[in-house]
Amino acid sequence: MFKAILLEERDGKVEAAPRELDEARLPAFEGEGGVTVAIEYTTLNYKDGMILGGIGRLVRDYPHVPGIDFAGTVAASDHPDYAPGDPVILTGWRVGEASWGGHAQQARVKGDWLVPLPEGLTTKRAMALGTAGFTAMLAVMALQDHGVTPDQGAVLVTGAAGGVGSVATAMLAKLGYRVTASTGRAETHDYLTGLGAQTLIDRAELSEPSKRPLESERWAGCVDAVGGTTLARVLAQTRLHGSVAAVGNAGGIKLEATVLPFLLRGINLLGIDSATCPTPRRRQAWARLAEELPMDKLDAMTSEAVLGDLPGLAKQILKGQVRGRLVVDVNK
Repeated sequence: MFKAILLEERDGKVEAAPRELDEARLPAFEGEGGVTVAIEYTTLNYKDGMILGGIGRLVRDYPHVPGIDFAGTVAASDHPDYAPGDPVILTGWRVGEASWGGHAQQARVKGDWLVPLPEGLTTKRAMALGTAGFTAMLAVMALQDHGVTPDQGAVLVTGAAGGVGSVATAMLAKLGYRVTASTGRAETHDYLTGLGAQTLIDRAELSEPSKRPLESERWAGCVDAVGGTTLARVLAQTRLHGSVAAVGNAGGIKLEATVLPFLLRGINLLGIDSATCPTPRRRQAWARLAEELPMDKLDAMTSEAVLGDLPGLAKQILKGQVRGRLVVDVNK
C-alpha cells in the first residue's frame, strides 16, 4: 500500500483527496521498460493546479493520480538503463495527465521518460526545480542558441515571481545578463531583486494592446510565461535580431500580433516544449541546472509542503498566490 492524492469524478465534478492505494493499481507498462520509483519529493505546477481542479479536461479517465513531476529512487526496473537504488527525475511526457503521476509515494512509468539525477543535485532540490525550473533552463538555452548575449542589453522575464520566472531570473542573472523582471505583485519586489533582477516593471506596462506594430526597441531577449497580449507587446518591443522564448499562457492563448517584428527586425519567437523534449537535451538541461544555478537562490525561492496540502495549494496556484517553487515531501 502507498499514499497518494486520488482524483475521482462524481456528477461531473472532480474531487481530490489523500488515499491509501494498493501498488497493484499502478500502470504495468509490460514490455515497455517499466520502472517503479519510490518517490521522495514531488512539486506543484500550474498544470497540476488545473488537473487537481478538473479544469480543461486534461485528464480523461478517473480515478486518477495527478502530479507531472517527481524525484526518487528506483524500486524495480524492466529497463536496461535503470537498476534498483538509482536516483531519478521525471518531468513531462504527460505523466500525471495521461498516466498516473507523482503526487504519491510510488509511481510506475516508462524508463525512457526518466533522467538520472545529476551529480550534485538532491531529489529535494530537483523537485524545487521541477518542470518549472527545467522549462526555464530550456528557455535560457534557446536564447543562448540564438545568439542572445549579456552585452546586447536587457533581458525581460514576464511572470517573474512564478516558478518558471523565478528560476529564469536567477539563472540569467548568474550568467551575467541584465534582467528586467515583470510582475503584478509589489510584495515580490525584494524577492526578485534578491534573485538577481536589476530592474522591475509592473505587468500593467505590458498588458495593454500595442497601438503600433513596432515600438521602441527595449529587449535583447525575453522569457515569457504569460502569453496573450503581453507576448504580443513584447514582440513589438524586441530589439533587432533579438529572441523571445515562449513558455506559458497564464495571460491567454490568443496572440494578436503582426509579422513586422519578424520582417523588419528579424526577431525570433522560440517555442519551448518541455514535455517531449528529446532525452539528450533533457539531460543537458538538468546537468546545467545542477552545475550553474546558485543553490542559495533556489533555496530562497522554495517553500515546503506535504502531500495532504496539495488540494488546497492547487486553488492558490491557479489564483497566482504561490510564489516561487514548492517542494512536497510525499512521506510526511
